[in-house]
Amino acid sequence: MNNLKKDIIIATGGTGGHIFPAVSLADYLNKNGFNTIITTDKRGLKFIDDKYSKKTVLINSSSLNKKNILTSIFKIIFAFLNSLFFLIKKKPKFIFGMGGYASFPVCLAGVILRIPFVIYENNLLIGKANRYLTPYAKKIFVSYKDTQGINIKYESKIIITGNILRENILNYSKFSKDKTQSKLNILVLGGSQAAKVFAEKLPDVFIKCKNNHINLKIYQQCLGEQKDDLQKKYNNNSVDHELFNFTFDIIKYYSLANLVITRAGSSALAELLNCKIPFISIPLVSSSDNHQFINAQYFSEKGFGIMLEEKDINIGLFNLLQSIHNDKSVLKSIETNQKKHSDKNVFAIIRKEITKLFYEN
Repeated sequence: MNNLKKDIIIATGGTGGHIFPAVSLADYLNKNGFNTIITTDKRGLKFIDDKYSKKTVLINSSSLNKKNILTSIFKIIFAFLNSLFFLIKKKPKFIFGMGGYASFPVCLAGVILRIPFVIYENNLLIGKANRYLTPYAKKIFVSYKDTQGINIKYESKIIITGNILRENILNYSKFSKDKTQSKLNILVLGGSQAAKVFAEKLPDVFIKCKNNHINLKIYQQCLGEQKDDLQKKYNNNSVDHELFNFTFDIIKYYSLANLVITRAGSSALAELLNCKIPFISIPLVSSSDNHQFINAQYFSEKGFGIMLEEKDINIGLFNLLQSIHNDKSVLKSIETNQKKHSDKNVFAIIRKEITKLFYEN
């Protein structure tokens, strides 16, 4: 393959859950003789570090918003035309679609220009953009064999790769100290954009825990504009805490926590699974096709974590935390189940499959 052109476009959505796997994939491919360029929309730029800022191209698109359908269609058409010009200029050998509506126009332009592409899905329910692209994709890479929503006639295209994660996550190992000690060190994650509702509802639950002699420390991700109010509330109620906004160094907080409260985005759950950290996942009610509920339900059924619906936060979360505080074996049991899973072979599998496709094309 040394004489083949090895330029790959990695087309990805604009959330952290899309960007971080895309950057990880780019890192791996660049180290193994490929040349990559990432495309995303303006949302995704804030998750791109300096290393890839010059290797990232902005192609803004839109989801199909029923309230502004004409505006959405115009934006998608404009993104498609931008993608056509971009691909004609770059002449890549291959496109790797990571999902999300920002990836759709790039892959669609690849269809028109006869540039082969694969799609990657890390949710338990295939996303809309990827679903529309399945007839044209060379392969459909999925994180789990139980992924739903793929038409049976495309089953021969499916390759189970595991989760594309950052290298420091895949290689993460816990320190020797026992993290299931008497104190609950709770990390609250709301996804790459934080969760407004967590800042509104969780503090009262944590204050109730404190008043019921549950020993805890809170590490909470929040929006910048929420930080002062949260700080004041925790200080006034003597709740041990540390607040932070978005961070590239999430490993720092993973190493401090023995329990995580999180949304049920696929990348967040996969990171916690591979880091062997027990979690309570609270699906975002408004997630597309309710895919976060499907993610959370799957992980709960596997014993990798505990699912709690948002409507049950006020009473259900306190009861859960009280139960875990009284019986730490709950966390030990989750960790035992998590240890049965690993995604360390993900890049080797992807490289093998991409190499095959390069030779075929």
